[in-house]
Amino acid sequence: MNRRTLLGLLGAVLALAVWWATSAGSTNPYYPPLPQVLDNLLEYWLGGAGTEHLLDSVRNLAVGLSVAVVLGIGLGMLVGQVRWLDRAVAPTFEFVRAIPATALIPFAMVLFGLGTSMKIFIIALGCFFPILLNVIDGCRQLPATLLDTTRSFGITGWFRQLHVVAPAIYPRAAAGIRIAIPLALILVVTSEMTGSRIGIGFVLWTAQTSFNIVAVWGAILLLGILGLVLNLLFGAVERLTDRRYHRA
Repeated sequence: MNRRTLLGLLGAVLALAVWWATSAGSTNPYYPPLPQVLDNLLEYWLGGAGTEHLLDSVRNLAVGLSVAVVLGIGLGMLVGQVRWLDRAVAPTFEFVRAIPATALIPFAMVLFGLGTSMKIFIIALGCFFPILLNVIDGCRQLPATLLDTTRSFGITGWFRQLHVVAPAIYPRAAAGIRIAIPLALILVVTSEMTGSRIGIGFVLWTAQTSFNIVAVWGAILLLGILGLVLNLLFGAVERLTDRRYHRA
């Protein structure tokens, strides 16, 4: 275990200890004791009726984020390397990017109805632009010597994109995905709060309206854990990809 991981674990343990100590014996209905929140997390989300809601949310998040990654990287590489196309679509991208994805939920409901497709659309749309813009910027900043070398050796087509451009823009694409991950969690919850009967967002909204504060805290803690797990998983993928490119 390296020093960074150890410090991270110690920080998490300290935060939980402070939460436990400050909430112990709390009579404030808005700040229940941590043991009650943990009981809700374990009994409802990890072994009870909440498991179905959790799995549905994770599935929607995975599909929406995957669509955003594929489209963001693919379209970003195209736009970033074709100058006239970049100039043509830049105003449109800036216009759509300025609109919060959550503001388009009514539009998505009209377009896709109340169901999984609407949620995936909202998640994918919100995560698409951070990835797209980072990839476009990475393509714009490709070193001139790299481009000259590929032209000199006649490297073109898919080989050029996969073995020259992709490794060069990889750090920017990874940064965009890191920004998109917490956005995906936010959009999962908000898309499930309107016109849905399943998902973490639906459970959170129901708990709030019924004044079940322990359940609200349990859902919040679950979302925090999901965000941590997703970032750890992506960090592992980043390290594997870095090793591959460095070997190459």
